[in-house]
Amino acid sequence: MVLTAVEIAASVRAGTLDPVRVTQEALDRIAAADGVVGAFRRVRAEEALKEAAEVAARPDLASLPLAGVPVAVKDVTDIEGESVSHGSLAGSTARAASDGVIATRLRAAGAVLVGLTRVPELCIWPMSDTPDGIARNPWDPTYASGGSSGGSAAAVAAGLVPLAHGTDGMGSVRLPAAMCGLVGLKPSAELLAEDGWFGMSVHGPLATTVADTAVLLSVLAADPSLASIPTLDPVRIGMSTTVPLLHTPVPKELVAAVSTAAGHLAAAGHTLTSSAPRYPATMVLGMTARWLAGPAVQARDFDFSRLQRRTRAHVRAGRLIERAGLIRERTRQNWLSRAAEYFEEHDVLLTPTLSHWPVKAGRWHEKRWLTNVFPSTRLAGFTGQWNFAGYPAITVPVGRSVVSGLPTSVQLVTRPGGESLLLGLAAQLEAANPWPRTARK
Repeated sequence: MVLTAVEIAASVRAGTLDPVRVTQEALDRIAAADGVVGAFRRVRAEEALKEAAEVAARPDLASLPLAGVPVAVKDVTDIEGESVSHGSLAGSTARAASDGVIATRLRAAGAVLVGLTRVPELCIWPMSDTPDGIARNPWDPTYASGGSSGGSAAAVAAGLVPLAHGTDGMGSVRLPAAMCGLVGLKPSAELLAEDGWFGMSVHGPLATTVADTAVLLSVLAADPSLASIPTLDPVRIGMSTTVPLLHTPVPKELVAAVSTAAGHLAAAGHTLTSSAPRYPATMVLGMTARWLAGPAVQARDFDFSRLQRRTRAHVRAGRLIERAGLIRERTRQNWLSRAAEYFEEHDVLLTPTLSHWPVKAGRWHEKRWLTNVFPSTRLAGFTGQWNFAGYPAITVPVGRSVVSGLPTSVQLVTRPGGESLLLGLAAQLEAANPWPRTARK
């Protein structure tokens, strides 16, 4: 079993574990398993070993929160000397002259960046495949690992690395975390904005434990206080298993996960009631408009003729949305007022993370736009509205399907700035109902 990030960092700080050895072991696991899992677009083997040696020699080693921890980085952020593909063959192949904010913060914390993880083109879809590979679910490789942080989730769930960075614009951290049995946290928009999709996309951590999630969040946000998981007083939790507005059927085992989590939270002293926000009908239009137009804005820097067929259709639709002036702040404000109304009476909302089971792994990038849209929207019924609102939300594993063996999970949502509350509740669920950390036997 791979050590947790907290365990690795503590041992490296104490001088009982060599960062180079830790990194080499991670690279060996990647070499042995990633041919099946498909988590990485690029493995930085030589560079990572060099970085690990540099970490071991740092004079501030004893204070580094991620000392010697191998971390996978989603292929959307600058790392010095690496090109960023965003899952596309249509973009620039120029190598970054310097680290971006995420890589800078990870390195400052002592992390070793072992590779860039696979994403769908322009991070549009909840399945992560590219012409050179498919990110597969380590619990059952016939299923997709999710998206758009599917490569990151696959890397952690397969035990290749203990931590991975992701981004979440409509559920892209929480959905793959749910599919792969991980903890995945989408922070408040104000905490870790990714500057994409008209404010809906944020950076976030994927991990196998709540403690690891907290420490990575604290590093990404440059806020050490977030690494401390609080002891909670009782809170008011509303729970709902009905897909907002669409009311599409949710598989029984995904609904049952909410009941299981609710039982554990009630036993911890929290008050639970069946309740959901008053979702406005315009909410779906508002977040869908941003999902379409956001990639269209990004695609201005790409060679349109080289984009995948489904992406070209998406970008064309997004450009029409832009020209029609359908990115309207008042639509978001209407939803924000309804969300604030709900959270006056409740501290947390509990829902399933997934509104349907994962799709089968495959070459989805070769299929038509509509062929991608239908299963994508069926999966993500509980997630995108919280990107639209900018509220923090966390995915927590609950169990496994007796039919497929795939993980089941729940989502917890709270007011902006409530990341520590979510981590505290997740820790209570973890203590009451421990989950298998990885799919490795």
